[in-house]
Amino acid sequence: MREIAINANKILGQPMFKVIDKSKRLEAQGRDVVHMEIGDPDFTTPQYIVDAAKKSLDAGETHYGSSWGLSDFIEAMRKATYRSRGFLPDIDQVLVTPGANISIFYSIFCLVNPGQEVLLPNPGFPTYLSSIAMCGALAVPYPLHEKNGFCMRAEDIEPLITERTRLIIINSPQNPTGAITETDHLKEIYELAVKHDLYIYSDEIYSRMVYEESNFFSISSLDHAKERVILSNGFSKAFAMTGWRLGSVIAPPIVAERMMMLLQTTASCVSTFVQRAGIAAIEGGKSTVDIMMNEYKSRRNLLVNGLNEIPGITCHMPGGAFYAFPNISSFGMTSEEFSDEMLNKANVALLPGSNFGSQGEGFVRLVYASSIENINKALERITIACKNI
Repeated sequence: MREIAINANKILGQPMFKVIDKSKRLEAQGRDVVHMEIGDPDFTTPQYIVDAAKKSLDAGETHYGSSWGLSDFIEAMRKATYRSRGFLPDIDQVLVTPGANISIFYSIFCLVNPGQEVLLPNPGFPTYLSSIAMCGALAVPYPLHEKNGFCMRAEDIEPLITERTRLIIINSPQNPTGAITETDHLKEIYELAVKHDLYIYSDEIYSRMVYEESNFFSISSLDHAKERVILSNGFSKAFAMTGWRLGSVIAPPIVAERMMMLLQTTASCVSTFVQRAGIAAIEGGKSTVDIMMNEYKSRRNLLVNGLNEIPGITCHMPGGAFYAFPNISSFGMTSEEFSDEMLNKANVALLPGSNFGSQGEGFVRLVYASSIENINKALERITIACKNI
């Protein structure tokens, strides 16, 4: 039998779907599982966004569009960037993408040669690792420490830079920890990139999901994404649009142009009616996002405070996103073993921290994109299960 290609064996996928499969099998057996394993908002997409897509469909916008994206969408993104990050990107810097996830692969493919190195956060989003491997590059994880609130630090990154380093991936607010790295430390990371002439991929998918006691700073404001910063954003999380698959990239013109050609080759273009929905989301004001964020804050406080009341568990209060990343190392179990225990004994689905890298061992990730009722139920079940370990 013929073997599949070497590159196909480099595809790592996302390990969280293993937990989803396990939980679905338990539910098929009649078990009542509380799902806290995947970052999918439980809110429905706001109606004004849906209506914009319907209007576009009714108007017959169902054909191919520009691989760059609709000019109206690009203009809306430029203005939104000016409001949120203080600079107005040029038209040839903005690319509309089919979700934010794919721009990770596009960026690495267009910037990093096989055998070159990419620095990525550990723990961090698993797609970083898979995309690096698929491009034949070498992943070099830099540690995020609990003592620093899981924030990125230049002193943890610089010792890992070699002559083969090409790109630094940063993520703030961060998945899986919810940490927001402070402005001064982001500036130090940027200075590091300048010193060593490196690109920075700034994953800002959670930039609208910041709680009021925290401050968000985009590293793209330091060079207006014209020299070394690639700013990636998306609509999935803040606007509850995970199924719409809509994102954007702001990058140096030559980088944006090469990414556009890759998108053209692999996806042709982003659906026009989806972009119309995105324009409505951008221009619809903050009120809908604020309503969701107020609810997320209540859920965050309930979950994190509840976890900290369970003997043996400690949990940092996240400044953004909708993830809690508690330390469970005192139970003498691996993250995988603890997660299995919670699923099998407590009927609570959560993710092992080790799914996000070696620095995640001893932690688990819980998503509070679930109702107050479900969070209370999960806390009650986890408390009982922990007493029995």
